[in-house]
Amino acid sequence: MSVDAPLDGPVRGLAPLDPAVERDARAALDAKTKPRRSLGTLEDLATRIASVRGSTRPAPLDPVVVVAAGDHGVAHEDVSAYPQEVTGQMLANFAGGGAAVAVLCRIAGARLVIVDAGVVSPPVVPGLRDLALGRGTANAAAGPAMERRIAVDGVARGAALGRELVDSGAGVVALGEMGIGNTTVAAAVTCALLGCDPAVACGRGTGLDQAGVARKVEVVGRMLAVNAPRADDPLGTLAAVGGFELAVLAGVALGAAGGRAVVLVDGYISSVSALVAARLAPALEGYLVASHRSPEPGHALVLEALRLDPLLDLGLRLGEGSGAALALPLLAAARAILVEMATFAEAGVSDTGR
Repeated sequence: MSVDAPLDGPVRGLAPLDPAVERDARAALDAKTKPRRSLGTLEDLATRIASVRGSTRPAPLDPVVVVAAGDHGVAHEDVSAYPQEVTGQMLANFAGGGAAVAVLCRIAGARLVIVDAGVVSPPVVPGLRDLALGRGTANAAAGPAMERRIAVDGVARGAALGRELVDSGAGVVALGEMGIGNTTVAAAVTCALLGCDPAVACGRGTGLDQAGVARKVEVVGRMLAVNAPRADDPLGTLAAVGGFELAVLAGVALGAAGGRAVVLVDGYISSVSALVAARLAPALEGYLVASHRSPEPGHALVLEALRLDPLLDLGLRLGEGSGAALALPLLAAARAILVEMATFAEAGVSDTGR
């Protein structure tokens, strides 16, 4: 697959993980004072962290949660239970510390980075990162959401941000989003890249009733028919039926992974961003951790395509990085088990080898 020139570095520079580090991490965990594999998924998580960080004794992860916000022209097709102005209002809520993700970041000791990827009416608030690609996308039910060059620019801007966060010390970068109408957009990208029917990719989003879901299915069908996105062209799909925040988050994933940080995906929308990025750079899959499984039906399809087993299944469907922030203490615990737990030899405990 050809790569657009501005993305050549983030895509082609992403190296596959070294399987030797994974083997060493497994051996280190087997030597701890416990029966083999008795910590289950926590051991898998510790091994993933070690593999990404390139060490069986990785440093503390210094987590960052990136919430990228963008508005969507398709919101005017009445596909959400909330009006479009909520996107900008929620950015102010993030900055003020009142949103769920802000609360959960405080509990997890994570930095929260808020990004305007293309909101119609962004608030003037301190700390908001301006990576705006426009003031909302066009209505993808009537034509392309954006030009291809804008999608490429969005991924490139996100990649620069992801690398910047790693260079400032982040060992895990979590992907979060905000944007009224973005579950519709995520469903369209899912259908285009996975070849599935809109009826199996569309869910309630922010709280649609049955009639609202049926309307969303019809709108996604129109988005696909009008734009004819191709599964073998993830950037073209992003431009045709995607969103500004999806483009930026896909780039953040590539940039963070390029700096050897764990990329923690949140729910449906951020997982779709990761899917786009992984279609550009397949090695990205090894750097990903899924925080949770959303009730949105399309999320399970995307997780399966990325070969990810989520850490949590709590019925979360808020988005905004809330599930990822909630899972951060599990990553910290997995790393601590690998680094701090005593071995049989160190503790003077007899090892049965089982």
